[in-house]
Amino acid sequence: MKLYLALFLLAMLVQTPFSYAQKSFHQNKVIAHRGAWKAKGHPQNSLASLNEAVSLGCEGSEFDVWMTADGILVVNHDADFMGMPIETSTYDQLLKNSHENGEKLATVEEYLAEGKKQKGTKLIFEIKPSKISVERSEEVAIKSVKAVKKMKASKWVDYITFSYEGGLKAIETDPKANVAYLSGDKTPKELKEAGFFGFDYNIGVLKKNPHWIKEAQDLGLTVNSWTVNKEEDMKWLLEQGADFITTDEPELLLELIQSK
Repeated sequence: MKLYLALFLLAMLVQTPFSYAQKSFHQNKVIAHRGAWKAKGHPQNSLASLNEAVSLGCEGSEFDVWMTADGILVVNHDADFMGMPIETSTYDQLLKNSHENGEKLATVEEYLAEGKKQKGTKLIFEIKPSKISVERSEEVAIKSVKAVKKMKASKWVDYITFSYEGGLKAIETDPKANVAYLSGDKTPKELKEAGFFGFDYNIGVLKKNPHWIKEAQDLGLTVNSWTVNKEEDMKWLLEQGADFITTDEPELLLELIQSK
């Protein structure tokens, strides 16, 4: 009996990092857009803005991923970094510049490693569509999912993308991955049939199609909206029962939710 108990406790200890991480994420709907950058002037998509979102207790912190000319996945919103086009520059070339706070351009591996240091805020991984080709968008999606698996970060990561083809490749690469679609041109029924986890549509799209919110949730899909910075829009989405809200103003949204 003592041996059995010892083996059971050992098994629980081995499982703890992932099971604890999965159950410990905040559930407050707040997704910090490019991290929590605005209030304290952190660079967008920096480790500093990620850690600020973690400090605030946001449910998720969104970040954007491109692939360099030499196949390195890097974290940045725009197609260029400090004026240098990411897709046609090597990573070493991009390292000639840095963020305003001195941080270098982070690789996906570095960003995920930082995000895994905590167990409260999920990492919302946006696979950016390539400006070069659809095939490259698909390649970025495949490499992104493989990088997350290699880093053992799957419990932390949900994916979003404007590339429908890239989203399908992410799902194909890992059928258990949570992938939401951003473009706003697919109905909930179409997304469900394609295997998506949910949608993350612009607030304007949802105001034109408010019935999509309940329709999606009835199908078991999640509902998110971007980029919601006005208090009246936040309140409207909360009244509609949106699962997540992506914002540049996470402090305001947290305040609204906590005051309810």
